[in-house]
Amino acid sequence: MLSRDQMAEIGEPGDMEEVNEAQGLEGDRSSLKSTMKRNVKTQSDSPVKEKKLGMMKQFRESIKRVGERSHLASNSKESKDKSNSEQGGHGIDPEVTSPTHQLPPPPSPCLSAGSPMASPLKGLGGSFQRKEGGESAEDSLQKKHTRTHSDPSAIGDSLLKKGASIRRSLRLVGNKKDKALKQEQLQPVTEITVDEKREREKERVEIKESYILPEIPLTPLSVMQINKLIGMEVLEEAYLNLLSLCQEFQREREECTEEASSMELAKKEKDLRLLYNALLDKVKEIVRDSNSFPSRNKDLLVHVARVIQEEEKREAEPGVGGVVGPGGWRGAWREAVSEGVQATLKSVHLDRPEQNASWLAIHLGMLGKAIVEDLKKVKGELQGSYPPSFDVFSTYVSCYHGAVSQHLKRLQQQVTDLKDYYTLLDWIINHYESEKIMSSHSLRPEMEAENIGLSLEEGFLDQLKGKYCMRAKEEMRASLDKILELENEDMWIKKQAPATDDEHFFNSDIHMDIWTKVKSNAVNSKRIDADLEMGVVCSCLEELQQFPKQFENKFRYCCNSMENPSLWADYQITYINSFKALKEHMEGYRECCPTQVDHLSREVDGLVHRLVQGLEDQFKNDVRVREGEKFD
Repeated sequence: MLSRDQMAEIGEPGDMEEVNEAQGLEGDRSSLKSTMKRNVKTQSDSPVKEKKLGMMKQFRESIKRVGERSHLASNSKESKDKSNSEQGGHGIDPEVTSPTHQLPPPPSPCLSAGSPMASPLKGLGGSFQRKEGGESAEDSLQKKHTRTHSDPSAIGDSLLKKGASIRRSLRLVGNKKDKALKQEQLQPVTEITVDEKREREKERVEIKESYILPEIPLTPLSVMQINKLIGMEVLEEAYLNLLSLCQEFQREREECTEEASSMELAKKEKDLRLLYNALLDKVKEIVRDSNSFPSRNKDLLVHVARVIQEEEKREAEPGVGGVVGPGGWRGAWREAVSEGVQATLKSVHLDRPEQNASWLAIHLGMLGKAIVEDLKKVKGELQGSYPPSFDVFSTYVSCYHGAVSQHLKRLQQQVTDLKDYYTLLDWIINHYESEKIMSSHSLRPEMEAENIGLSLEEGFLDQLKGKYCMRAKEEMRASLDKILELENEDMWIKKQAPATDDEHFFNSDIHMDIWTKVKSNAVNSKRIDADLEMGVVCSCLEELQQFPKQFENKFRYCCNSMENPSLWADYQITYINSFKALKEHMEGYRECCPTQVDHLSREVDGLVHRLVQGLEDQFKNDVRVREGEKFD
């Protein structure tokens, strides 16, 4: 132990008391004392004693500053001031605490049973949710609040951190061996803190299925007061007073004998129905908006679930209730969930087709992200506010299937281009159920037990595929018309000589243009569905069947008056070669579209035969002309 003189040299007694308050650090205290003894001895023998004393003075002042800035110190000071003020005679006005005193309206729309505001039901029931041992959530919250200010373990934790700070400061006068030893002693404390933090993050409060309804007040609040509580979302107190009002109505109805009383009862029954409808609307509003403000509504949803459960118990009892649909209160809850999901989908940005050529692809990409983010909130926050029987995650997933199906149906009405039909089909078949949306890793493991398919109306997908095929056929027709137009502009009008291939045969790009168009449609549709690929190819070949005759008519109309018979013959040879190549390309689709390939082959053969016949006629005519010239 240090003597009084040594203590005086080191610092004031008050400063040493702050150091000695670090309870539970027996090893650290002994190390601290031995270090201080060495410091005292060094100060008495060293010629630089004044310099050492200056260092210790700075050390004492730093300890004081840490204590003044400490949250624990401020809390202790506040608690002392509070206790002194209470003991000093500052009492509470008995009129304020009187049970008959008119309570002011709650200051917050999200008050629950655990709020510090004076509640007319505090002595009658508390919260819907209770612990198994009979302790209410309010008592638990109060104990937790008290523990924060006065629990020795909490003070010990704070002093533990202060002791660590002291040890770090004293390392300036210790050797390397002591420094390493102190670091080893501090390591377990850090590990425990991290482990506890991880455990708190993993903790998940689950609402139990069963609950104890708080005691219903004998005398209810007025209709206006109950309606105000509902509007301010103080659901627990509003609902209990509503039940009390119902009980009062039942008693009065049983005792009713006079006509005047009957009129009064009719008025009260009307008020009850209005209150029930207001409560139902408020419940649906909270549920509908819950995913937009999950943190604010987390505790409020607990009361919503308890109201629904209690009303389900009372459905078979005669009494007064709100206008609820066929599904009852649980059905109204599902309807509100569906409305909230629809609102989420409508909030996703959507350009008009004339504003952006990629309007649909952009919208569907944003839609998928919005769905995943919304379901992540349901998984991480909302489902913990409901009892297990509500099956919250499954309900939201089911609502999304239905809402997305209806949304796609509306989008389909705006689609006109082939690329947009492709985008819509590709998103439905390849993206919605993929890891990008419904099979996302962030939604596991809850999603593994769910159906991840859309709730499309019967025949909707087949109808969409049929429109895609029709649009592909229309675009094929437009492409063929464009080919004829380019051939006329580039070759026939200019009387351009046809090109030759590597083997010096006359050839044109007509067959390659047609084959490339059909091939691209087939490849794209195969990415969506094999049946769709077959439908698209058949549609293109059906349109292609008309092309040989159209080409022949256009060709003869533009070139019949051609004065150069040699160029005319070159054109005929060129198109004979091109259409034969086209027929060979289309033979690759015989397996999936045999009928269409047969029809196209016959049309091509007819065109080739007529071109060959025309070439022979021209050759014979040239021979006759030459022979006539010879005889002349």
